[in-house]
Amino acid sequence: MNNQSAQMPVIRRVAIVGSGLSGLTVGIRLQQQGYEVKVFEKSRGPGGRLAAKRVPGGSADVGAQYFTSRNPKFLPFLREFAGDQSFAIWPGRFGFLDETGNWGSFPDEPRYVGTPRMTAITRAFSAHLDVTAETRVERLERSDHQWLLVDAEGNSLGEFDQVIITAPPAQAQTILTNSQLPELAGELEEPVQKVLPCWAVAAHFEKAPWSQHEGIRVEHPVLYWLANNSSKPGRDDHGHWWVLHANPEWTEQHVSTPAERVAELMVDAFRNLTGTNAEPDELITHRWLYARSRDGNQPGHLWFADDSIGIAGDWLSGGRVEGAFNSACSLVAAMTAGR
Repeated sequence: MNNQSAQMPVIRRVAIVGSGLSGLTVGIRLQQQGYEVKVFEKSRGPGGRLAAKRVPGGSADVGAQYFTSRNPKFLPFLREFAGDQSFAIWPGRFGFLDETGNWGSFPDEPRYVGTPRMTAITRAFSAHLDVTAETRVERLERSDHQWLLVDAEGNSLGEFDQVIITAPPAQAQTILTNSQLPELAGELEEPVQKVLPCWAVAAHFEKAPWSQHEGIRVEHPVLYWLANNSSKPGRDDHGHWWVLHANPEWTEQHVSTPAERVAELMVDAFRNLTGTNAEPDELITHRWLYARSRDGNQPGHLWFADDSIGIAGDWLSGGRVEGAFNSACSLVAAMTAGR
């Protein structure tokens, strides 16, 4: 694998595939250094794992539940490009429940959330960039010393000097395979095998079903995480929206189970675990095929200088939300070394 920077002429035109936190951070950082950047997003809008579902009266965070800031550059970057109003500390009570039913403590550190929803951060970031949504990049084609991007319908998306892919490893591998780049695609074989799926359910209750904690990490045959979404700052919805995440093993066993049945099973597990008799009056489900990554080789980023292709994402730098920022910054440093 060629993961080292090389002396290159100044590159001005860059395509970024994916508008999650890592892709938008790469774009903003490169623009600061004089690059012309264009971002392509297959969904309707930016967000990636900072995802939220619209619900009556507000929204529910179905992806990343919060983020920490251990890199001293992360919060200043958020304040500069997303604004102070786009995130806040979540002053919730957090606990860990092991498989024997014993409670343990959570790490004592500030936890932040986007306000009024997690996507507030990525939407604010995207305002600084040229983002084309609802466009799936299918492959890259060599055009002299540039890359021509082609969408799923065979339409040309333009020529670029460099391409940065910030999609999950399975989707990045597909793009590289379609682009006749088997060696680069092969570099993602291990990461693809380590990506874990996750079923997420947002359940609405008229009355609080649980009052002991706002966030719970559990070791359970069905569930992995429970959170009172309505307790997060900026959420003014009526009643109580709880977000439930299934554990990876259970999700893999039910990856093709109808969403309605998944919601039923997960809510039953929630009620049994918390001891509540409350019944939800509304349910929303979301299946994450690429939720997070098992531990593995995490070099921060991948930079293939000979091909002018880079890869960034939280899965390359610890898996946390902040890891997406760290991965993006390390990739930009490699790309611009020696300029």
